[in-house]
Amino acid sequence: MLPTLRETVNFYGLMANKALGQNFLLDSNITDKIIRQSLSRQNIHDFKNFNIIEIGPGPGGLTRSILGAEPQSLTVVEMDPRCIKIMEDLRAETDTPMSIINGDAMLFNPTENIASPRQIISNLPYNVSVPLLLKWLTQIKDLSALTLMFQKEVAERITAPTHSKDYGRVSIIAQLTCSIQKLFDLNPECFTPAPKIWSSVLLFQPLENAISAENIAKIEKITALAFGQRRKMLRQSLKSINNISDKLEQIGIAPTARAEEVSPQKFLELSKLV
Repeated sequence: MLPTLRETVNFYGLMANKALGQNFLLDSNITDKIIRQSLSRQNIHDFKNFNIIEIGPGPGGLTRSILGAEPQSLTVVEMDPRCIKIMEDLRAETDTPMSIINGDAMLFNPTENIASPRQIISNLPYNVSVPLLLKWLTQIKDLSALTLMFQKEVAERITAPTHSKDYGRVSIIAQLTCSIQKLFDLNPECFTPAPKIWSSVLLFQPLENAISAENIAKIEKITALAFGQRRKMLRQSLKSINNISDKLEQIGIAPTARAEEVSPQKFLELSKLV
């Protein structure tokens, strides 16, 4: 029988490592809620038909909740070697086929060697949450869903509408690839150690017409220019693009508009002209 999470953390002397962006979630009521709400929003009862990938399992709180939803298989990717033995203990106690990878999630390709359909679930390391998300969005057509925890302010950037201060590159790319739902927010006191900020759990489900990795690369370049000088008119911030005013007018964007006024769909249309 497995020890409790707190007993596990104490036994292994597992203090969270700030350099790895770690904040441990040790309350099984909350980890169970993440899985329960993710399943509910996807209109499924369990993960029996899915191969699940968990990034940064740490001491295994969310891992236990994932295993409780009976995935077809579970692959965990953990950079901290201190947590590998904990994962091995979990593997010994479960009937679920479980692979343990001690490595950097930024170098891990979730679509290699893991059969479809696949889902990614993670209490993301906060210091690499946006790069990881953007990487997975380029592969979203090969993923069934992402259930991810972010800093609340990052989640607000991802879901931000046009005309808001939080709207930007990540909002546009995420909204052109996925339907995004916020499941719930988490108080800092839910974590060990408690961070200074709130967190949010988001569910991403790929759109049928999700844009391609090639489109994403173009949009990243355009939005880097547009939001790099977000207070300037687009004819100025995008002046390095040939005939930019003509291209903007061709798709119904005023050259005097600013980046935050342009919808994700219009940025997509612009990317097809450059």
